[in-house]
Amino acid sequence: MHDETASLVTRLLAQRWLPRDDAQARKALLDEAFREDLDRRLEAVGLELREHPYAAYIGLAVARKSERAVFGGSDSWISNTMQIDRDGVALLVVIWALIVLPKRQRQIERQDVDAAASQAQMFAEEKPIPRDPTVSPVIAERTLLADFADKLGGKTRVNFNLGTLNRLGFIIRRKGEVAEGPLLDLAFDYERTARRILDGALGDLLADASSRATRAAADASDDEPLDDTDTDTENEAGATDDV
Repeated sequence: MHDETASLVTRLLAQRWLPRDDAQARKALLDEAFREDLDRRLEAVGLELREHPYAAYIGLAVARKSERAVFGGSDSWISNTMQIDRDGVALLVVIWALIVLPKRQRQIERQDVDAAASQAQMFAEEKPIPRDPTVSPVIAERTLLADFADKLGGKTRVNFNLGTLNRLGFIIRRKGEVAEGPLLDLAFDYERTARRILDGALGDLLADASSRATRAAADASDDEPLDDTDTDTENEAGATDDV
């Protein structure tokens, strides 16, 4: 007899994440009896299903009750099971804050807009939570390096750690930009981590980085000519002076 629960766990262990619209993933999220069996069997081996209503993927994580045995089993407490160095974990936190926090705000705002619109419709259907890639901001690698390289081990270390995070599925690197990977929204418990970031020292750093990016964009806009006519007039004047 086919054991679908075991099949799902095996796939998650082998592939490390599955999209929410996968048939077995959907069953785990929607079928109460199936989810209870899945949770019970994961709990027996110290694991838990990691999912969030706003995340597009699901995965597995060490259960809270097993954290000390896994992360504190050696002489010192380790931060992860993927051999990511401390500066790599710090970079992951920064990227999570720069991508997931604004993404979550956009998702909530879109939901609020959809809810307000549906109130005017008598038979409006509840719209799904927006999880398409367009709600996730992307980060220019040069901006990331300019704002945080000196705090995260230098440009060489940041580039090395970006490659590691890309390989592990936390981010996607393409054409000089960093985008959300399948595991980024599952990397941290949003409810526990978001407030600590916003209220802590990293919140000040992120605010400073955002202010610098805004000023840079404004300066670039000020440097641009007002319109083509002004540019042409200046060029003509310059040509006349040369004659």
